[in-house]
Amino acid sequence: MSSVSDSYSSDSRPSYPLILGVTGASGLIYAVRALKFLLAADYAIELVASKAVYMVWQSELGIRMPADSVQQEQFWRQQAGVENSGKLVCHPWRDVGATIASGSFRTLGMVVIPCSMSTVGKLATGLSSDLLERAADVQLKEGRKLVLVPRETPFSLIHLRNLTTLAEAGARIVPAIPAWYHTPQSIEDLVDFVVARTLDQLGIDCVPLQRWEGGQKAEGRF
Repeated sequence: MSSVSDSYSSDSRPSYPLILGVTGASGLIYAVRALKFLLAADYAIELVASKAVYMVWQSELGIRMPADSVQQEQFWRQQAGVENSGKLVCHPWRDVGATIASGSFRTLGMVVIPCSMSTVGKLATGLSSDLLERAADVQLKEGRKLVLVPRETPFSLIHLRNLTTLAEAGARIVPAIPAWYHTPQSIEDLVDFVVARTLDQLGIDCVPLQRWEGGQKAEGRF
């Protein structure tokens, strides 16, 4: 019998995959950058995109996302610019019988980035109309980590109440709000800050980020 648990790799990193959910909220760049860093760091990713994501790719970037799972894996890798590292499995949004729909399928947790208010509303009321929503619901019922990155402004009172309900149920809410103390020089820098803070909630540190080092550095600028 091996002395190393089957659940862990030789470098002590859990071999369980991370679920990456992508909804039809504006801001697909958040999902692409998250996938880029996770794959480059050799994580295993189970990706599920909602039905609306196909329309958002077309409207925001004029790109058609393939429906076939194998082609979709190639598509996401191409967008992320990571050809071979990590492991990526894509699931059709209709496939509610997929592995990630069951609590018996072990995961590191799930990130929904970006997360639409429609998805937030359904999750807050326990509704699961597709695989993404079911997978997120499973994380909550199993007591696993669920991180939601809402991309909406302004929030209505209904949005805020739904987000509060999810936070009370154990989800972590990380709005797509960048910071400037790391002196961003590009849109990618702003996006990467949100991605880094999102993955922080799962204990994953794979995004190069100039973190806050205290007030002395800031004071020296004035």
